[in-house]
Amino acid sequence: MIDYSKYLNKRIKDIPLSPIEEISILAAQEKDCIVLGVGEPDFRTPWRIREAGIQALEKGKTWYSPGLGLQPLKKAICDYQKRRFKLDYKPEEVMVTVGGSEGIDMLFRVMLEEGDEVILPTPCYVSYDPIAKLCGAKVVEVELKMEDNFRLTAEALKKAITPKSKILVLPFPGNPTGAIMEEEDLLEIADVIRDTEIFVMTDEIYAELTYGQYHHVSFASIPGMKERTIVINGFSKAYAMTGWRLGYALGPKPIIDAMATLHQVAVICAPTTSQYAAVVAMNECDEEIDTMRHSYDMRRRFLINELNSIGIPCYNAQGAFYVFADIRGTGMTSREFCINLLKQSKVAVIPGNAFGNAGEGFIRISYSYSLDHLMEATKRIGEFMESLKE
Repeated sequence: MIDYSKYLNKRIKDIPLSPIEEISILAAQEKDCIVLGVGEPDFRTPWRIREAGIQALEKGKTWYSPGLGLQPLKKAICDYQKRRFKLDYKPEEVMVTVGGSEGIDMLFRVMLEEGDEVILPTPCYVSYDPIAKLCGAKVVEVELKMEDNFRLTAEALKKAITPKSKILVLPFPGNPTGAIMEEEDLLEIADVIRDTEIFVMTDEIYAELTYGQYHHVSFASIPGMKERTIVINGFSKAYAMTGWRLGYALGPKPIIDAMATLHQVAVICAPTTSQYAAVVAMNECDEEIDTMRHSYDMRRRFLINELNSIGIPCYNAQGAFYVFADIRGTGMTSREFCINLLKQSKVAVIPGNAFGNAGEGFIRISYSYSLDHLMEATKRIGEFMESLKE
């Protein structure tokens, strides 16, 4: 019998099973389980977007697109970024990708070399760490703290910088915390890296999902930072287009060109049908974004209030569609809490340590689900918390 492990890349073997996957497997085995773990909108893709995709198929537009993306889509992305976030990009500074995740992968692979360091504020999205390590880079975690509203501070960043620092990841609005960075926060970060050679990857997939008085500010809009910033974004969250697998990267042309070289040999192009649909999304669907955001905000306020009332302190998330709830008072680890909650009350949420060691003692709950689901889930969580007192 062949020992296949001998032939696999050692780095891929070193990537452990994600706690997210563990909870998902266990939840699938439970009848009548309420799953609040996946970060996926419960809305259908808006009709105008679906209709554009249908029309593209009916007209036979099923061939490869140019590697960097359809020109009308790249122009629409530039117009959208200027209209919504005051960013001024040209189509040649845009690459259309297979989801935002491909943009992260492409950027890391064209920039990172053995021994480079990636500064990663954690807790954060699960993909940054393994992709960086697959490139041979070292990940330097910076712990985000609840008392700082899970924002990256200039002081914490300074301590993480070494001569080998190459990329700083700014994952805001944040998954799993829902944290944001305001303009004054970004100005302080810019002051820290201005005299270094550090580049910034800002993942803005949740840029449209900020609430109340807050509006997303891109790091690329900070004076002097555009030339060293690569913006990753996509259509999954703002437009409820997860299955369309479409994203994009914005950045200095030499870096976009390098990413395009890898993209063309590894992927060729993003799905053509999705690109035609995305043109309509960019040009015509600002109102649909606002409608979905309003619904998320209602769910956010409900969930935070309910969790606080049943004895689970909850950070007042201002972005994305997650709450990061503090379960340290139960005396359980994040994993213990999630497994016990799942088995006893049939509610699946994600342990905070899935997003880095800094997430231990917290759980992530997504409110990208219906209000009915959230109401029943919080009822069950409340009963679970009461059972702990017995």
